Order: sequence, then structure tokens, then C-alpha cells
Amino acid sequence: MMSKPAKEKLPDFETAMSELEALVDKMEQGDLSLEDSLKQYERGMTLTRHCQSLLENAELKVKMLGKDNQLTDFDADAE
Repeated sequence: MMSKPAKEKLPDFETAMSELEALVDKMEQGDLSLEDSLKQYERGMTLTRHCQSLLENAELKVKMLGKDNQLTDFDADAE
């Protein structure tokens, strides 16, 4: 019986973005084999989804910090 692979611990947002930038640079050079390109693409998609999730969670937290426990949109210009 095969066991499920352990869930990979993903990096924080800044680290994930840096890794994504490095992956894009590496892939743009065009020196990778097809197999390596696919592996890099898969990693990039995982990091992209992770970053999206982190941003959505941050947006939700900002909305929850609204006045009087009311969900409000964040307005960077309101000060």
C-alpha cells in the first residue's frame, strides 16, 4: 500500500515571490530540458496558488479589522 507524500511546507509570501522570479528567469533562458521545464512550471504553479491564497487571507483580515466589527473594504487613500 502506497502512503500519501508528506504535505510540503510552503514558504512565506516574500520567499515564494523571490523563488517565482528565479524560476521565470531560469525558464526564460531556454536552457532547461522539457522535463526540467515541466518540473519548474509545476513548482511555479504551486507557488502562484500559494501566493494567491496568502493574499486572499490577508485581504480578508484587513476587511475584518474594519470599524465596529463590520466588514469593510480597505481604502488606502482614507486617512
